Amino acid sequence: MRALSRLGLILLTTAAAGCVVGPRYRAPGAPASARGAFQTPAPNVAASQPLPARWWRLYDDARLDALVEQALTENADLKTAQSNLLYAQAVLREAEDGRYPGTTLTSQASFGKAFLPTKLLTTPRTYELAGFSASYQVDLFGRLTQTIRAARADAEAAAATRDLVRVTVAAATASAYANACGYGEQIAAARESLAIVQHDYDLTVSQRDAGALSDVDVDRERVLLEQTRAAIPPLEGAKRAQIYVLTALIGETPDHAPAAAVACAAPPRLDRPLPVGDGAALIKRRPDVRAAERQLAAATADIGVATAALYPSITLGGAYNTGAATPAGLGRVANTLYNIGPLVSWNVPNLLIARDHIREANAEAQGALANFDSTVLKALSETEQALSVYEAELAHHKALVAAQVAAQAVLKPSNVQFRAGSYSLIDFLNVQASAVSANQAVAASDQALAADQIVVFQALGGGWEEAPPVTPPPPPR
Repeated sequence: MRALSRLGLILLTTAAAGCVVGPRYRAPGAPASARGAFQTPAPNVAASQPLPARWWRLYDDARLDALVEQALTENADLKTAQSNLLYAQAVLREAEDGRYPGTTLTSQASFGKAFLPTKLLTTPRTYELAGFSASYQVDLFGRLTQTIRAARADAEAAAATRDLVRVTVAAATASAYANACGYGEQIAAARESLAIVQHDYDLTVSQRDAGALSDVDVDRERVLLEQTRAAIPPLEGAKRAQIYVLTALIGETPDHAPAAAVACAAPPRLDRPLPVGDGAALIKRRPDVRAAERQLAAATADIGVATAALYPSITLGGAYNTGAATPAGLGRVANTLYNIGPLVSWNVPNLLIARDHIREANAEAQGALANFDSTVLKALSETEQALSVYEAELAHHKALVAAQVAAQAVLKPSNVQFRAGSYSLIDFLNVQASAVSANQAVAASDQALAADQIVVFQALGGGWEEAPPVTPPPPPR
């Protein structure tokens, strides 16, 4: 008896000391070299300014703001991510509830022979039984603690994944809107060019009818006319496609396409430097990096859960039972049995399997650490790539605008000289084609520039910090 008492004292003392087996988790840090300024020296970029939470408001476009806000509450993928988060939080609550005692309450009224607490009923008759039992598992080696830690980390990883979907949805919505508007600008430029070429074609036909030009000259002008006309339908189709993409992102069906995107004829423009911050802010802000770190924390806690299986489990329990031939006899001292004490169990036959589980958990933690490192590198690489493409498009756009100005400067005098008969039709067609091409190229570059800016914002990982709450659909009934 003394030995058992000492054993019980030792077990309770150890439990009170909070012995938790398994590795002690420490969050990994990003490389020191990744915490400074970005490597790409892109112009029109403010490295000293932090990225605002709602970066799309930098465009000062109320229509864009409304579309993004709607997408952040109604997007179907975002509702799925929110449901996954609710599930992970429910699993966490289940793990936390494992710390509380379990109870059982029984009541029985029967006819027959039975063992009552104090005697055996040898003659069949009606008898009453009632009982109450409670059990509490002592977290001696931290199995419950590590289980809760793993569940909490999983829930936090699910929250980070939900935030990553927010980043993607905000960027995709802004991109679809910018592309639809960009195609609208290209359509407008193509129609303006078509009107100019149509006017010159009609003039060429008049000159042919007057005997100043030949049918071959008319056919040459008609080639440019039809080429200009042929550029419009693909642009209209591409714009409609982007509108349908945008419609799905905001949680609507194709018959409810947003009028703002349908009527838009110019992509949103950012007339200020892009606030990008530095590498340290990027790594702290990106939800995928946060999710990878939380997944690593969960995998590390799982090692502790597996390690705790090597040790005995302690359960404190007690029971109270009473039985009598009549309900009036229930609860009397003579008809009552009770017990209380610890239950020690040790799953010795499965120690080999338990060690296999530890090796499995270690392997998963190693993979989670490698995934974290990969995610950090991916975040840095994606941002540098986005800044590099944006830098190139800025230079490209500047050159195209210069070419457009030069083409327009040549077009007017060439038109005057052609009408005066001092400029050949071939030369005039070349000048006209260059002007049409320059206008369309600038319009396409406007669209590309807006899209590249949004890619930068998406790579920076913002847009989730002040996002509105998401409500998933109600469960089926």
